[in-house]
Amino acid sequence: MRTDIFARLDREPEPPKIETPRMSPHRIALFGGTLAFYLAIVIAVLMSSWLVTLDWKVMLFRPYQQWPGIHAFLDYYVVLGQRGPTAVMVACWLGWRSWRQHTLRPLLTLGASLLLLNVTVGAVKIGLGRLGPHYATQIGSAELFAGGDIFPSGHTANAVVTWGILAYLAATPRARRYLSAMSAIVSLGVGLTTVYLGTHWLSDVVLGWAAGLLILLGLPWVEPLITRAENWIFAAREWLSARGRTVAPEPAPAGTPRPAPACLPAMGDAAQDSAREPAGTGGHQTTVVAATGGRPRAHTAPPAHPGHTARSERTPVTPAGSRRPPHTERTPRGGAAPARPVAGG
Repeated sequence: MRTDIFARLDREPEPPKIETPRMSPHRIALFGGTLAFYLAIVIAVLMSSWLVTLDWKVMLFRPYQQWPGIHAFLDYYVVLGQRGPTAVMVACWLGWRSWRQHTLRPLLTLGASLLLLNVTVGAVKIGLGRLGPHYATQIGSAELFAGGDIFPSGHTANAVVTWGILAYLAATPRARRYLSAMSAIVSLGVGLTTVYLGTHWLSDVVLGWAAGLLILLGLPWVEPLITRAENWIFAAREWLSARGRTVAPEPAPAGTPRPAPACLPAMGDAAQDSAREPAGTGGHQTTVVAATGGRPRAHTAPPAHPGHTARSERTPVTPAGSRRPPHTERTPRGGAAPARPVAGG
């Protein structure tokens, strides 16, 4: 029996092998049938057929006045169809799945589906320009091309896509069945809530269901682009990380002693000067080295002036010999006195 309850929350060691949905013949048949149903609703509203009459009957019935007790609850429940809150909630869940499974496919699939939803539903909204029940001007009219933007219902289509994407990305068939049933119930409830509140016609909700289902059924056609985008993002990340990576020097171990600094002479001529010193100075240097335990002391000689020469190279300024001048009249010691000439003789 498994005791670690949070083990499934840990990150998987490698990306799991999840089979990507393909456009099977069954899916293609569902897509074609849903598309035909979508076009039939648009044509029925354009022709002001019985569907428009049903819209007016439901609106004049005013469900929000018939059952006012559930009005407050449905005001909060309809938020499950708003694009901002639902996209944030689903993106948080799919972001955790992307981190856990080492893949960006869940987030990229959500982004692609919301982009398709904005383009397709938004284009039809602006193109047909239908007004809502609260802004209707003529009873029995389809209220088309009047500057509105409610046909099809964006709340309903968004609920189908955002909650249905969880079923589309499910890893097991059992989870896919449960999530499909949940998304169908939530989107059906959101659509009927907009009819209850009087913000949408019934035909708006039906067309919103069909629009959201078309996007979910057509997502396998977008899978190659999603895979290509994921590979490009990972390649760009590797390139940026390799570009910013710098080779840091390896730190020395904590117990390694630092080497003693080398004692270098101040100038290049110092080595020649030391070689020209008298032999008597060498003994003193040896004695200093022995007294310091075999480690020479660093004696820095004063810098030599560039215009002066070493003492050994200087020429003597006095002549060799005695410095006293010769005295001709002084008698040298131990010798005979010189003969002096006799005056007058």
